[in-house]
Amino acid sequence: MGAKIKKGDLVQVITGAKQERGGDRGKQGKVLRVFTETNRVLVEGINRVTKHTKVGQSQRGTKTGGIEVVEAPIHVSNVALVDPSTKKPTRVGFRLETVEKDGVSKSVRVRVSKASGKDI
Repeated sequence: MGAKIKKGDLVQVITGAKQERGGDRGKQGKVLRVFTETNRVLVEGINRVTKHTKVGQSQRGTKTGGIEVVEAPIHVSNVALVDPSTKKPTRVGFRLETVEKDGVSKSVRVRVSKASGKDI
């Protein structure tokens, strides 16, 4: 089965608090990683959380630790794929297409935008 959202896709947050209230709804970002076992995605610049790391030392003797801001995973149902032609969030479907490679024709599932009907 093909995945609706893949690494490198441009997605938009469609749920949560509005940006005026400090939330991420409406923001767009690139998918950095997909966690299939928990149905979550890591999106660049979205769902940033403050992480406190314990002070320690690396191999070279430099101090590590402190407070850092990192992205946390967000559930895949809270994001929508952005259609490249309209730059708006869209629903994703699949269409069967025949692809010919080395003289062998094969049916392949292709992601398609529900709004425009074009390949994504």
